[in-house]
Amino acid sequence: MTDLIETERLGQHALLVLNRPEKLNALSYALIDALTASLRALEADDSVRCVILTGKGPRAFSAGADIAGFAPDIAASPERALRNFLERGQALTRYIENFPKPVIAAVNGLAFGGGCEVTEACSLAVAAEHATFAKPEIRLGFPPTFGGTQRLPRHVGRKRANEMILTGDAIDAVMAERIGLVNRVVPADGLLPACVALADRIARHSPLAVTASLRAVTRGINLPIDEGLAVEAMQFRIAAASDDAREGTRAFVDKRAPVLRSR
Repeated sequence: MTDLIETERLGQHALLVLNRPEKLNALSYALIDALTASLRALEADDSVRCVILTGKGPRAFSAGADIAGFAPDIAASPERALRNFLERGQALTRYIENFPKPVIAAVNGLAFGGGCEVTEACSLAVAAEHATFAKPEIRLGFPPTFGGTQRLPRHVGRKRANEMILTGDAIDAVMAERIGLVNRVVPADGLLPACVALADRIARHSPLAVTASLRAVTRGINLPIDEGLAVEAMQFRIAAASDDAREGTRAFVDKRAPVLRSR
């Protein structure tokens, strides 16, 4: 199963590569499980600051769920499909969304269906110029299943999300950036360098503050503002108790660079 995910260290960051290029990196059950296991290992590794996620080959980030793999579960019963297919995919995107370190999607080609949903779940996303995005599940007779009906409208607005979900039509990288699905678009040969540069900009800061910021945004985004502010206050309280917060404020007053202990 580990062959399905290639892992590489890029300095203080980790690169995860979906390794099914012959299937356009489609998310088989085994690949979903392997990606989850790889992320769990990186979560426990304090030397890893950010995770960059991409697909093998120049054609696809991920073509989405492996239709041939889940079709027998659809045929068997809705309950089996929910258990084996939907719940597995939703667990993956929920884990990525709540990951305590930034996960940056390096979208190196098409990101359809589940591939688009993984992109939505990542903290940040950078797309190659030739990348495309689509929600083609409706052509199979059901709505998106790995969180796409919920995260996409929150990213791009209800009407834009409905157009993608109800038509199944693809959008290009420029449109994906315009509507907020990705942070920026770069030439294909500059994709990984752009992601590493973004990760390095984040890694300048306290890991505790980065995690607190991620949690405040992710946990608060769907709450009423007063409840969201309470989430923000809780994350501030956790971070403010750290040596990094004390050092950061002292360094500002002293007009010097902070020396962060949690690096």
